[in-house]
Amino acid sequence: MASLKKRPSSIFYGWWIVLGGGLTQFYASAVFWRGFQAFVDPILNTTGWSHGVFAAAVSIQRGESGLISPFVGVMLDRFGPKRVMIFGIVLTGFGFILMSQMQTLWHFYASVLLLALGMSFGTFIVFVATVGNWFVRRRARAFSTLMTFSAVGAVALPLLVWVIDTYGWRPALFWIGVGFWIIGIPVALMMRRRPEDYGQLPDGDAELRVTDANGGTRRPVREISIGVREVLRLRAFWQISIAVSVGQLVSSTNLFHLPALVEYEISAWLAATAAGAVAIGDILGRVSMGFIGDRFDKKILLTLSFLVQMLGVGALALINHTFLGIDWGLIPLPIFVLGFGLGFGASIPLRLAILADYFGRRSYGSVVGIASSVSAIFGTIGPLFVGLMYDFTDSYRPAYAIMGLMMLIAIPLTMTLESQTRVAAKVRQAARSRVRRMAMRRAG
Repeated sequence: MASLKKRPSSIFYGWWIVLGGGLTQFYASAVFWRGFQAFVDPILNTTGWSHGVFAAAVSIQRGESGLISPFVGVMLDRFGPKRVMIFGIVLTGFGFILMSQMQTLWHFYASVLLLALGMSFGTFIVFVATVGNWFVRRRARAFSTLMTFSAVGAVALPLLVWVIDTYGWRPALFWIGVGFWIIGIPVALMMRRRPEDYGQLPDGDAELRVTDANGGTRRPVREISIGVREVLRLRAFWQISIAVSVGQLVSSTNLFHLPALVEYEISAWLAATAAGAVAIGDILGRVSMGFIGDRFDKKILLTLSFLVQMLGVGALALINHTFLGIDWGLIPLPIFVLGFGLGFGASIPLRLAILADYFGRRSYGSVVGIASSVSAIFGTIGPLFVGLMYDFTDSYRPAYAIMGLMMLIAIPLTMTLESQTRVAAKVRQAARSRVRRMAMRRAG
């Protein structure tokens, strides 16, 4: 059996990292990832730009983030999270302030590019890579807690709509940028690379050893440890990356949830409340994975999350619409709110934990960065597709119907994943084969 020595009763520092990262994630979600949809109509009404032009800018932001993500991962593995995050937070604040002063389209694009650079170095990947290094046994719970803060941020959408209506979108953007500095810089100063650098072990354990029936102590249990080059050769990595990227493609269109609901002849207040209430299902999904994500097969849980997300986005396309001879009215609205949120929310901690479970902590920052790059490429397509479809059809409905069908791609990819034990065995076998070949060359 395994005996586990615990640290003293003080709170494990990894949980402080989760808390600090979570607060930053909450703010970033409230004002950008989930909240930026509140700026779409006010900015377009002021500037007269088309939805396609706006969507193209968002797609550029996500595309740039995708190109930067692998580099961010390498920088995290090399320099640690503190310096990387400070750099990103400073740029993010300037990006919002620049956007608040924009007068022309190129100003908008410049601020979006600056935001992409800042967000990439200052938020998501930094926290994911750091938390992944501080937890092993409780990895799903830690990721669930971290990502729940992001979901809760969406609840602030009605408040953000009120702020924009009351004070205007320019002052709102300016003070959002200042807020990033106030919150993000102190959090960056508390970031630490990994517990071993400070005399601790993951999860706050003092020591992990396996004892036999006679009380004899064996070697500590070893984690899976795969280098980034080996990871890129594995089919499992690409299955995971493409599957979660399809989910990211669909979720990236959340920028247009609020405008779509308004188009479906729902009042502005109800539309804002419904778009914000997606966070309720999102929170339930993320929190639930904290309880069951470390106990059950993650690939089954991830597959189920994709299925629920598919039902949610399909329901969005049916609101106040007649399909198959049925006038659906508002019946699909709660299905969209709970289904989209629950499915997407559950997938977030699962996808992050699966990457760490399959490939280990050795190059986790780089692995997450590359996987995020693949997701960002798909995420670039989503808002651009929806925006252009709206310009051509004058409706968001066809785009979201297609988004629902897109989720069917992710399900078989996760269902057919090999077990992490089998993947690790293949890596070890490949390593032994390389050693034998090198020995034969030297002998020859």
